Amino acid sequence: MTDRLLEFLRARMPLTREREAMVRSVVRERRVKKGETLQRAGEVATHGHFVAAGLLRSFSIDDKGREHVLQFAPEGWWLTDVNSMRERTPSSYFIEALEDSDLVLIDAAGHARFMDDLPGYAAAYATGLQKMNAARERRLLDTLSATAEQRYLNFLETYPSIARRVTQHMLASYLGLTPETLSRLRGQLARKRKAKPGAV
Repeated sequence: MTDRLLEFLRARMPLTREREAMVRSVVRERRVKKGETLQRAGEVATHGHFVAAGLLRSFSIDDKGREHVLQFAPEGWWLTDVNSMRERTPSSYFIEALEDSDLVLIDAAGHARFMDDLPGYAAAYATGLQKMNAARERRLLDTLSATAEQRYLNFLETYPSIARRVTQHMLASYLGLTPETLSRLRGQLARKRKAKPGAV
């Protein structure tokens, strides 16, 4: 599992054998089953989760008991409540495994050591945060101005592998739609494809 993290890091910064050994000494591997909860709302986040294999999601539950999917995290992604871990404040969301998953965990002290001792890590981390914020802004703009069809098609274009691995209910929640609306939308798009000249 840690080898996958090292591949991820090597693509973004130089790593000597000594620094690779440091990484191995700092992180912890964890294998989880589908449906396992890794973090609960109200708890202080203790670890960042790097997905070596599998799929995670983060979600919140409103006062009516409805789930709202915030993010999906497939292989090669991190899923962490950064503010909770950094500020030691209760998290506002849950993290759950959607598939059997192999994870590499790093705590706040380990993250600080990476920042201090891995040349290039701080810059890569800042770039990752910028991309995450940009994705959140795009999603917010889509929610405010894009049609349901546009939101769905944008998701398929941006995250095609995730769309095939999550349930319709979860995808609808992420897109801010009801499952019935998403089902109807998928049917309409399928009929459009069949109606195109040359479509099979």
